[in-house]
Amino acid sequence: MDTTMTRLDSPTAIELDERHNAHNYHPLPVVLSRAEGIYMWSPEGTRYIDCLSAYSAVNQGHCHPRIVKALTDQASRLTLTSRAFFSDILGEYCRYITEYFGYDRVLPMNTGVEGGETACKLARRWGYLHKHVPDNQARIVFVEGNFWGRTLAAISTSTDPVCHDGFGPYMPGFDVIPYDDLQALDKALSNPHVAGFMFEPIQGEAGVMVPKDGYLKGVRDLCTKHKVLMIADEIQTGLCRTGKMLCCDHENVRPDILILGKALSGGVLPVSAVLSSDEVILGIKPGEHGSTYGGNPLACAVAMEALQVLKDENLADNAEKMGQIFRQGLRSLSYPWIAQVRGKGLLNAVEIDHDAGVHAWDVCLALKENGLLAKPTHDCIIRLAPPLVANEAQINEMLAIIHKTFEDINVLGGRLATQPLGGDD
Repeated sequence: MDTTMTRLDSPTAIELDERHNAHNYHPLPVVLSRAEGIYMWSPEGTRYIDCLSAYSAVNQGHCHPRIVKALTDQASRLTLTSRAFFSDILGEYCRYITEYFGYDRVLPMNTGVEGGETACKLARRWGYLHKHVPDNQARIVFVEGNFWGRTLAAISTSTDPVCHDGFGPYMPGFDVIPYDDLQALDKALSNPHVAGFMFEPIQGEAGVMVPKDGYLKGVRDLCTKHKVLMIADEIQTGLCRTGKMLCCDHENVRPDILILGKALSGGVLPVSAVLSSDEVILGIKPGEHGSTYGGNPLACAVAMEALQVLKDENLADNAEKMGQIFRQGLRSLSYPWIAQVRGKGLLNAVEIDHDAGVHAWDVCLALKENGLLAKPTHDCIIRLAPPLVANEAQINEMLAIIHKTFEDINVLGGRLATQPLGGDD
């Protein structure tokens, strides 16, 4: 079989994907072959502005030259040893990331959902060792609208029927309460068998749901009160996306377990990390958790450079400043079918009125035709999250496309087609 790589045109690429790939995603009908900074190009040379950032995995911009260099330099030396042996870079990475975020230890993994699974295991083990929860009785509390992946554990906590239904039986030991409800949290954590509370500081896949001011501090206080581990899923909200290095930094709270992923590699390869104290992480002994690729040399080199780029280029400050401009521009839209604009930093969403006859999928198709790529979630919400390297001129370029597109839709009086879909991060 000839496996020589050729540059496919867009129709051929889509046709091959549809014929041979699993149908577990429903992408916009656009093919991409090259990217740089905030821009992406089709094989035919059409340029688009990326307003999704691979669900915040490319905060540093596409193909950042420093991150790509770290990748290629390390790839030419050593890519994988497994954890059967030490490498000359894993210890350096562990020291770097723990000092960077102020934790004792890190447990390196690959994907975001592996980070969530790791946090659940750590919390359960900690509950048995340090809170003296009876064997096999540990519980972890989650919130409605959560999204942390699609493993069996993750969907067992989900309230989204698209992720949840039809895949049972579900994993026991999880409780789900309303989001942004400290009274419900207080009640749930009063169960002495609860070991951890895992939540997103801002819910991304749910539609950029921003909690009330004081929620994060309230979570911290209640977890301390009930001797429960505060587990912050900062896979999407962390690494400068919301205008701070971590979203929890907006209220100066420190989670007991911090989960990172996505932009930890700048979008170059899967890298995730779970950071915590000696007490929590050393509860796991050799052979009890791991991954062949977790902590691989290639990932270590890339993650250190990706983290350094965030600081060197002041991307938290840029996300805060550009986010203010972006939301101000979005909120100047006065169409009756726009229900709300919300967000923090450069994690933003436009919610469409359910009864207005306009669907988010149609809007995203129209945005694509005008040169901007975004994706709907839950059929009525458009997530808008460009790379954090965007400057003011580029933010204004995005706003001009959005304004033109929304005006055209308004003139047409609504959608052209209906394809209700769930989120697909």
